[in-house]
Amino acid sequence: MRIEVSISSQTLCLLDDLGQVLRQFPISTALKGVGEQKNSYCTPRGMHVVRAKIGDGQPLGAVFRARRPTGEVWTPELHAQHPGRDWILTRILWLSGCEPGFNRLGDVDSMQRYIYIHGTPDSEPMSEPHSHGCIRMRNDDVAALFDLVPLHTPVMVRDA
Repeated sequence: MRIEVSISSQTLCLLDDLGQVLRQFPISTALKGVGEQKNSYCTPRGMHVVRAKIGDGQPLGAVFRARRPTGEVWTPELHAQHPGRDWILTRILWLSGCEPGFNRLGDVDSMQRYIYIHGTPDSEPMSEPHSHGCIRMRNDDVAALFDLVPLHTPVMVRDA
């Protein structure tokens, strides 16, 4: 299996070994567009792999800080208590770049930039760029994807 992320269509597709689409999901990538530079708040392009899977067994809406569950579950009331917080919910698929000098190592390292595929509040828009660099998904969708893909699943992020 492999994952293909389309920045232009704001979709994530899970493909089988023959390239057939198994599942397609709406996503939200970076508001600031594409780019690999550290601190750019852009979504990095190119070939990646799922380096870590975090959140197995957590409830839908579980809140993560620094990749650890806080024990909270997202609600509109919790959201109102923390305005402006970048909500990382439900599951985390932590991406590692595979292309040295482009999305791996130095100032362009996706893993060191903490680029994830993760859940986000259902109140946040999908199918339009809105994130701080990560690939956001609906909570049900990221939980389903998490269960379907093993570690080291290839992830291609394309902007066209």
